[in-house]
Amino acid sequence: MDMALQDIKVLDLTHGIAGPYCTKMLADYGADVLKVEKPSSGDFARRLGPFPSDIPDMEKSGLFLLLNTNKRGITLNLKSDQAKDIVLELVKTVDVVVENFSPYFMPSVGLSYETLSEVNPKLILVSISNFGQTGPYRDYKADDMITYAMGGAMHSKGLPGREPMKYGTHVTLYQSGIVGSLATMTALFSRERNGQGEHVDISIFETAAHSRDARSPDVIAAQFINAVKPRRTPGSTMGTGTFPCKDGYIVFSGGGARFSQTVAMIGKPEILEDPRFSTRSAQLNPENIIAFNQGVLMPWFMQHTMSDAWAKAQEHHIISGPIFNSHDLLSDSHFRNRGVWEDIEHPAAGNLEYPGRPFIMEKTPWQIRRPAPLLGQHNSEIYCDLLGYSSLALANMPTQGVI
Repeated sequence: MDMALQDIKVLDLTHGIAGPYCTKMLADYGADVLKVEKPSSGDFARRLGPFPSDIPDMEKSGLFLLLNTNKRGITLNLKSDQAKDIVLELVKTVDVVVENFSPYFMPSVGLSYETLSEVNPKLILVSISNFGQTGPYRDYKADDMITYAMGGAMHSKGLPGREPMKYGTHVTLYQSGIVGSLATMTALFSRERNGQGEHVDISIFETAAHSRDARSPDVIAAQFINAVKPRRTPGSTMGTGTFPCKDGYIVFSGGGARFSQTVAMIGKPEILEDPRFSTRSAQLNPENIIAFNQGVLMPWFMQHTMSDAWAKAQEHHIISGPIFNSHDLLSDSHFRNRGVWEDIEHPAAGNLEYPGRPFIMEKTPWQIRRPAPLLGQHNSEIYCDLLGYSSLALANMPTQGVI
């Protein structure tokens, strides 16, 4: 079956989350992605959980398996004497190189964009780093929490008067991976037009700061009024918030223009005659908000399951949804119906269920061609079959500190 990116070849020099997620997006839609890992230890994501039965195993990391499906894998010590020549030979065969080292690293091992483009002028080099390839913060150390905080989102999260809080997942790393795949495709389209390669510079911090959620409007507003928007107290809007149900929680947005629909949903239309709730100004009173949310709405939700409450809210055209845990996601009938989950057989981890395609393409669909590679699984195929090394030369490479 034809795939959208089946003619694109990618050399993947990435590790962790941001870079591998970028190349996974390309691999899942057909790109031939060759992942390069450190000898012996491999990508550090191999040491991060979850693991089946909670037993650590570098070949069974759920994170690594997810981020590296549909890729082939080799080992190579990029600091070894032979590495530069090997990488340059591989660069001659690919369209794209993706790396997420610190900005100083690639030039330090003789693999700057200028060097790579000499052997492949049409090459697209995608570099993903904390703060970009230039600027005063270029070499600063950071992680997902730092870039999330500096990007502006963290300032608005958490309770007023307390320290800011971060979302529990690797928000900026996955986001920059998505931006990386988009930037790669943009550069490929540009090359189709002008026949030229280029160096794409992606700053994880900038992808966070530029996100088109509340951050961008807040930054623009701050320039006009010279003020920073304060954090809101959870549950500070009548008919809106997170509410407990019999079997979990639901997020509910039934205030403001939808307040009449909310009281109809709970079967208490007479509330609209109560002076505490009958006018917009009354609905903004903090005491009245607590009285309605905790005294009226919360007891109603606690008598219903998440699915029942959600169904009734949707019947009344109220924006709402259950808060799913992992089990809920896996068992949800809608996701099952749309084929969101995919069984993948891995030689070490066995058969596991993975999140599948991020979007559906009718003519050139996403598909699983291979599971994540074992460490060095395709060394013989690449070094001997593609690059022409003898079996004896390959056998000596580990003792030489090359693979």
